[in-house]
Amino acid sequence: MPIRPENKHRYPPNWKEISNRIRFERAKGVCEFCQIAEHGNPHPITGSIVVLTTAHLDPTPENCDDDNLAAMCQRCHLTFDAGIHRANNFATRHARKAVADLFPDELDAALEAVRTGNAEVRV
Repeated sequence: MPIRPENKHRYPPNWKEISNRIRFERAKGVCEFCQIAEHGNPHPITGSIVVLTTAHLDPTPENCDDDNLAAMCQRCHLTFDAGIHRANNFATRHARKAVADLFPDELDAALEAVRTGNAEVRV
């Protein structure tokens, strides 16, 4: 998974080397979870080209100990992180609803402006 710019500072400067070591030296290019997906080949289930990722087994990017990292195909990584993605989605929806509750008139006007193409762009 790509590292979000706002989280880049949480990874060590040698993250690429760590990730490559986990994915290609330790795992030999094969997902350590499903053990059937090989980097660069079509996924046996989804058919998409596999890009092996390095997943943190705890959700702390600073913890780059080998026993906290696993080489995973996209399918396994997304499945493994599903709970985190679900929580982030809930928090985002909740925050948007809170803004809408605080500023209902402004939100309705802004949405209408976007729908009609009359939105003012501010830089």
